[in-house]
Amino acid sequence: MDLLTQSDERPAQPPSPQERVAWLRLIRSDNVGPVTFYQLVSRYGSALKALEALPELAKRGGRKKPFVAYNAARAADEIAKLERAGGCMLTPLDTAYPLGLAQINDAPPIISVLGRKELLAQKMLAIVGARNASINGQKFTRKIAAELGEKGLTIISGLARGIDTAAHEASLEHGTIAVVAGGADVIYPRENTKLYQQIIENGALIAESPWSTEPLARHFPRRNRIISGASLGTLVVEATRKSGSLITARYAAEQGRDVFAVPGFPSDPRGQGPNSLLRDGAILTERTEDILETLNSFTAASHGGVSEEQKLIPIEKKHAAPSETERETIYQHIIESLSHMPVTIDELLRTCQFNISDVQTVLLEMELGGNILRQSGNRISLSE
Repeated sequence: MDLLTQSDERPAQPPSPQERVAWLRLIRSDNVGPVTFYQLVSRYGSALKALEALPELAKRGGRKKPFVAYNAARAADEIAKLERAGGCMLTPLDTAYPLGLAQINDAPPIISVLGRKELLAQKMLAIVGARNASINGQKFTRKIAAELGEKGLTIISGLARGIDTAAHEASLEHGTIAVVAGGADVIYPRENTKLYQQIIENGALIAESPWSTEPLARHFPRRNRIISGASLGTLVVEATRKSGSLITARYAAEQGRDVFAVPGFPSDPRGQGPNSLLRDGAILTERTEDILETLNSFTAASHGGVSEEQKLIPIEKKHAAPSETERETIYQHIIESLSHMPVTIDELLRTCQFNISDVQTVLLEMELGGNILRQSGNRISLSE
């Protein structure tokens, strides 16, 4: 749910220390992802009240085991560890939280930040690409990252080896932002230990995962949506067809951001990803000016930028909950309509003759009960 729309809403102040702990507890609780988080806060008015409602909602959604929310002491301890390391925890209601990132429908409710958080207010350009990058690919990346930094763009990437590393190293002088898949204190890959430390000193580091979390494969796509969401556009330099960089590019397109690609040599597998993006309409990029000329037309309106005064949380219109008979009917329809292959919620709603709010209520309960999974692109599927 968009934090930044402007109708039927009330201004929201940054969370108090107590509410900040509640936000962290809510997003760390089982089966609560960003979209579900915002639905719960919208429905109940605060994270504290949403936490109180979780056990009953999960029970209605078919959960067999008692639902226990994330422990308050653990949440407070995570915040304390981050602050002892010189970092801070930001929500979309904090002025330091990147405005572009706050606009995406699955914006992280909580991000951990180490380093210069003031950089998060700068205009960003994402540069991503192959881990096994060629010498020429790294050389091009260093050149374009340095030149973009000189022009006032902050380079954001994922701290991976290859293209990511080249982009960060070349933009350290002007400040660079790394988004990591694991916890903010976990250096991955280990070979980038020195770069990690340099980024914290001269740039900023963002993490969505809990403190001390080792990165797993499923964490990287979630990281990628942050890289693209915080940026005005994403540049892909070398990537195979199955590269995670193409996931970042897809997120950028879905989020309404520009996608740039450096053409690759046809016989090099690392050229197949960018060439595929170019065929799909990405902006051909051979020099820094190709990016700057596109971004020069950027306005707050065209890219959805908003002022600080527009940082709002929507209040969901009151709607009577479905009866038990209605809930059971909707539940069975959803179970029969879905499979393990994801479909969009809009596709599901088109098959229903029920009130949309009732369907959304049951979907929320089923997600908390562990019966459905919410995927990227507003898609859902049955859980395993």
